[in-house]
Amino acid sequence: MLQKLLINNYAIIDQLTLLPDAHLNTITGETGAGKSIVLGALSLILGDRADTAVLINKEEKCIVEGYFDVAHNEVFNLQLQAHDLEIEPICIIRREIAVSGKSRAFINDTPVTLQVLNELTPYLVDLQQQFGHLALEQDTFQIDVIDALAQHATLLQSYHKLFSVYKKTQQDLQRLQTQQANWDKEVTYNTFLLNELVEANFKSMEIEELANQLKELSNIERIQQALQYAQHALLESDQALNIELKKVHQQLQAIHSVYPKVSPITVRIESAYIELKDIASEISSLQDSININPAALEQLQERVDLGYKLLKKHQANTTEELLVIQQQLQESVGASENIQGQIDTLQKELSTLHSELSAAASLIHEGRVGVVISFEQTTNQLLSAVGMPNARFKVNITSNEQFNAHGFDQIQFLLDANKSGQFLPLHKAASGGEMSRIMLCLKSQTAAALALPTLIFDEVDTGISGEAAKQVGALLKQLASHHQLICITHQPQVAAKGDAHFYVFKEENKDGAVRTQMKHLTHDERILAIAKMIGGENPSETAVLTARELLIT
Repeated sequence: MLQKLLINNYAIIDQLTLLPDAHLNTITGETGAGKSIVLGALSLILGDRADTAVLINKEEKCIVEGYFDVAHNEVFNLQLQAHDLEIEPICIIRREIAVSGKSRAFINDTPVTLQVLNELTPYLVDLQQQFGHLALEQDTFQIDVIDALAQHATLLQSYHKLFSVYKKTQQDLQRLQTQQANWDKEVTYNTFLLNELVEANFKSMEIEELANQLKELSNIERIQQALQYAQHALLESDQALNIELKKVHQQLQAIHSVYPKVSPITVRIESAYIELKDIASEISSLQDSININPAALEQLQERVDLGYKLLKKHQANTTEELLVIQQQLQESVGASENIQGQIDTLQKELSTLHSELSAAASLIHEGRVGVVISFEQTTNQLLSAVGMPNARFKVNITSNEQFNAHGFDQIQFLLDANKSGQFLPLHKAASGGEMSRIMLCLKSQTAAALALPTLIFDEVDTGISGEAAKQVGALLKQLASHHQLICITHQPQVAAKGDAHFYVFKEENKDGAVRTQMKHLTHDERILAIAKMIGGENPSETAVLTARELLIT
């Protein structure tokens, strides 16, 4: 709800403050007094593009500021949150136009782009020019009207929850089916790779250990020659090391009694002699363990070759890496085998959800169809009352198999403006003035059920008078019992219905310049203003009495 509108240095407005009522606000004034200028200033904070031509004082910037009570406007606050904007009970939207022509917009003192402003402000204010055409071109608006009449709030809440689960299940199924399609292209090859690794059956570190064995066996002749030489040098030659070392030990042992200092050396030589005997024994054991088996060597070579081939194929460096790849292939192939089971489960769930959705959507459809005839009749009666006696209104409901957020219905409002027998979509069949009255007729029937922003009607009563104007006023009053309305009017019957009446006029300032002003009229001032609307600048007593009666009824 708009609590306050401040306008500074815009067109022929020096400074103006509007404090509207929470219900019906009527704005009157002579033609050219500046009523549309006030709406033009309001349009700036709704996202319209700015022009420096609106600056009356070229040395000061233009500022338009709107204060909106949004404490209970959950949809708007969700939009603020989505744009990372601060949420306050009172939302302040400000638009500034600098002397240079640069325009800036702010929401709660945070700079925003015009795009953001245009996305957010429709949840706060709905000008008739936007409202009349855009709303009727959107299927959701027409569905909302019918659902409001059918009192579908509880049904729709249950349906929306079910539809949300249905859509998520659809997405999960599609993801798995896409995954399966991708895997189907690879599963044969992956299975081949896995079987190859499973058949090879390598153990941890096996390729590295086999490679070392192969290296050893490939050099067996050199190894044998070296061991034989060592064995011969230690024990078997004429000058074998052990024999010579034993002779040295005997010579030193012989002088031990006359030269005791040699005793430690003889002990060490004896230790060396024993160590060499052990070494010779181990060399002998190594010689005995060497067994040249050509068949085993060939088999070992094949095993190592297989290992190196698989390492290269899978771009691995070690047996451990190869085993990790084998595990990954096992999981991938296993997952591809299990995914069909998951798909089958989701398809069953989706089938059940589809049946439940279909039942819920059918109930909603029946409710919509059930209110259409009455809605059409009431709307046609209202259209006749507001000056469109030749218009015929019709609701077209078509159903399809595709579920959406509102069921399976498509709803379109149609109009035959002149009994031609040809029904067209409302936004194509009605003129601008007619559109305003049509929207008023529709909204008045759903006022209590639909959450609407502040509604602004700019001369909704154009081209009508008398009883039709009276009916327009009554509908505006009815709609305003649930929503805030601002209505610019030239009809006394409409002006008299306002909970607050604002008068727009021009006057000269101290510099002799003509400027637009706005005044909140008292009860007596309203009587005079409405009497002038009836009888001219100098209204008769009859006009004054009529004005009094209009304010009472």
